[in-house]
Amino acid sequence: MRIAAALVLSALILWSPPGGRADVYRCEGKDGSLTFTNVKAPNQRCVLLMKETPKASASSAARSRSAASRPASGSVTPGDEGQRRRRYDAYIEEAARLYQLPSEYIRAIVRVESDFVPTAVSRVGALGLMQLMPQTARSMGVTDPFDPRQNILGGSRYLRVLANRFEGDLILTTAAYNAGGGAVQRYGGIPPFAETQRYVRRVLEHYQRYRSGFFD
Repeated sequence: MRIAAALVLSALILWSPPGGRADVYRCEGKDGSLTFTNVKAPNQRCVLLMKETPKASASSAARSRSAASRPASGSVTPGDEGQRRRRYDAYIEEAARLYQLPSEYIRAIVRVESDFVPTAVSRVGALGLMQLMPQTARSMGVTDPFDPRQNILGGSRYLRVLANRFEGDLILTTAAYNAGGGAVQRYGGIPPFAETQRYVRRVLEHYQRYRSGFFD
């Protein structure tokens, strides 16, 4: 699935109850539409993209990115979640236009990485809204990772780099943002790391919700 076309393609995720199936399939309809689901769709050509491996061990790259997705510090005001999560809309829209990414996708990444806390710092030193590692921030031209605009533009630029590397594949781009592009290439797809697979599912879930007009 190409990110540039993500707004016009169906990316429906059918979520199971706890304990249900958590595989992810990409199914192509007769009309060429794409659907992402946890069950094979009838009368469609489906490819298994991600199989749940809850006991799989993560590489150091996956551990560092997954830790980055759980900020260790950052101020959160109770009852202010909704306002906080819409505070950076203008920067997200700017980044979406500049790097040709769906704004809902950028928003989903921010939601999972930091829950829109601009001062978030992970245990491994990932910083800001999109939890950029210092080296990545520098390579993306970010001088102050705690500046919301710089962080969103830098993180989105990095997403575009990954999207170009993986030919616009939305799921592989998401996996690479978490586990690293090298891990995705090494496994020829989504790495079998439980943390990375949970990360991809969470991003896709929020992405679909935002595309459907539901904002938390």
